Amino acid sequence: MKRIKNILTIFILLIIYVYITNITLIPDKIILLQGEKYQIKKCYGIKTIETVSVSNSKEKGINVELSLFGKVFLKNVQVDILEKTEVVPIGKIIGLRLYTNGVLIVGMSEIEDVNNKLLKPYETSNIKEGDTIVKINEEEIENIESLKKVVNKSEGKNVSVTVVRDGVVVTSNITPIKTKNNEYKLGLWVKDAATGVGTITYYEKETGNFAALGHGIVDFDTDKLIDIDKGEVVTSKILSIKKGENGKPGEIKGTILNQMVIGNITKNTQFGIYGHLTNLTRLNIDTSKSLEVALRHEIQVGEAKLLCALDDNITKEYKIMIEKIYEQNNFDNKSMLIKIIDDELLEKTGGIIRGLSGAPIIQNGKFIGAVTNVLVSNPEIGYAIFADMMIKEMNE
Repeated sequence: MKRIKNILTIFILLIIYVYITNITLIPDKIILLQGEKYQIKKCYGIKTIETVSVSNSKEKGINVELSLFGKVFLKNVQVDILEKTEVVPIGKIIGLRLYTNGVLIVGMSEIEDVNNKLLKPYETSNIKEGDTIVKINEEEIENIESLKKVVNKSEGKNVSVTVVRDGVVVTSNITPIKTKNNEYKLGLWVKDAATGVGTITYYEKETGNFAALGHGIVDFDTDKLIDIDKGEVVTSKILSIKKGENGKPGEIKGTILNQMVIGNITKNTQFGIYGHLTNLTRLNIDTSKSLEVALRHEIQVGEAKLLCALDDNITKEYKIMIEKIYEQNNFDNKSMLIKIIDDELLEKTGGIIRGLSGAPIIQNGKFIGAVTNVLVSNPEIGYAIFADMMIKEMNE
């Protein structure tokens, strides 16, 4: 009898756990485009409308109430509504310069002091690789130069180091080591900027905003999304194209040296790079060629077009195939499985390569998404993000 009671108790607790988990997973806030449908996942007994559907009205938001069996209030879900929008798909290669909020720790090493001893000044602290140093002794650290200045000013006295780790502020203490060069060091390898090339996806005429890449820029050393303070978009010159092969991703090699700034970057997110363009003439785009942003249920399995500029900065259309659509996916940038079927593009790139991320995709005269990832085992196949996710991220 006791065993049955224990089993029953565990069963009830399991049910409660499942309910709590499912309620927690329902977001407090949802952003929808006019006409978009959103399926709210729910458990038995949780009463609400199954689908939030937004009409073409001018409403800016609605509240959806969740309750248990229509009796016990659980939570409100705020639904913000964005008007349908048009954007100008671009598909040109650009350069990116990102500057961190503070300096990013990418490594640690021993320091040789004036007595030829190898020391690890960070050893007793709780500082880790991937942390971002934002303050030392309450002085703001903006870049590597300001870090050096503050550390040398300490003259070997213990300093308080404030870092940000996964959004959490952590404070620790380190005693700088004096080297033979009369400098004081912490034994930390840091950097304050990241550069690269990628594809700009679209431009929004009404706001001057842009989106690029369809994925965030991650630090190579720490494998974490770079927390930026500011950034610049610059023109870029393609130097070479390395074709992708099975097991070997290809890449577009470009340079941003001696190139012109054409905009600023304000956001580095898992769904792309966002900012404001200030010099459209250098991009040489036709702003009259704007397209409506497609809703997910309008996207179809079948042929579509990818836009990219690989020759003389001239954007061309290439044929691709939409293989699968993951309509309920709101959590990562793998919204659609795509395949390159255009012979000319396959000849040039072998498929999806680094630098092509962000290339816009058009179907039935609408902007439906952008290239994000490649399958390393087969460069002809990869993933794309829904257009609506990029629009929402830009407006978040």
